[in-house]
Amino acid sequence: MTSFWSIWVIVLTLACLALIFGLLIWNLKNYTGVEEGESCGHEFDGIEELNNPLPKWWTYMFFATFVWSVYYLAMYPGLGNFAGLLGWTSSNQGVTSIEQSKQAVLNAQENGQWVQLDKEFEAAEERFGPIFKAFAQQDVLALAKNSEALEIGQRLYAQNCAQCHGSDARGGLGFPNLTDKDWLYGGHPDQIKETLLNGRVAAMPGWEAALGEQGVKEMTAYVLSLSGRKVNQKDADAGKSKFAMCAACHGMDGKGSVAHNLPFGAPDLTDNIWLYGGSQRAVEESVRHGRAGVMPAWKDILGEDKVHLLTAYVYSLSQDK
Repeated sequence: MTSFWSIWVIVLTLACLALIFGLLIWNLKNYTGVEEGESCGHEFDGIEELNNPLPKWWTYMFFATFVWSVYYLAMYPGLGNFAGLLGWTSSNQGVTSIEQSKQAVLNAQENGQWVQLDKEFEAAEERFGPIFKAFAQQDVLALAKNSEALEIGQRLYAQNCAQCHGSDARGGLGFPNLTDKDWLYGGHPDQIKETLLNGRVAAMPGWEAALGEQGVKEMTAYVLSLSGRKVNQKDADAGKSKFAMCAACHGMDGKGSVAHNLPFGAPDLTDNIWLYGGSQRAVEESVRHGRAGVMPAWKDILGEDKVHLLTAYVYSLSQDK
């Protein structure tokens, strides 16, 4: 916050504390003119009000709370921009990338700053790191049959992958289904692990400029026909003559990158599984404007040991139970 608002918060907070302390002191004395234990002259439904002081334990509790509030505001952030005498903070603020986060952790360590989230990460790594390290020494295929490993992998998935692929891993529009055997970059454990470690960036160009409006309709008809869909045969035949521009990624037979061992991540067009929707309108939209998909890299976020375990879980999802 700006200096003005920081000062405003500090002044207002300290003024409130001073007022509270004054009230506590003022209430220690009897200013009513009525002796303690005597009637104040008020009666409500037969209940008479007596001039009794607060119980001592209440008074002590109020003073203890006041002392704690002063200590807390002095030691921890809370008074405007004042950082507190302990140098404590809940997390590194203002970071927008993994690199910045790592640098912030180093800076905090060098400056002797206590960052609560960093300490929690350190404690978690100390406790659970050896467990992940032990699983990382085992083969993915073995882990895919290990109930304990899969349980941990499921938690990793729920925390990091379910936002896109769904809690049931069946994906959604633009996000692949992980429970079938339709893989854009291959479903072997090594290929899955490569995808998780380094991420994937896929880009299908838009063909409207090259094909024109009619050409897009013809290409759409041919693409749909590859999976056995009923289409206008005349348009499909015209689209087939233009399909060479797509074959570099999808192959001349339209079976995609995996079938032809290509690195593009181009989907199989013959299996009637559609990442962005299989209606004529959706496929036409893909041909006309192209599609761009990004899978983030998890190597620097989770580390290789956790990715190894996550690989086993993802691989297990598409295997016959």
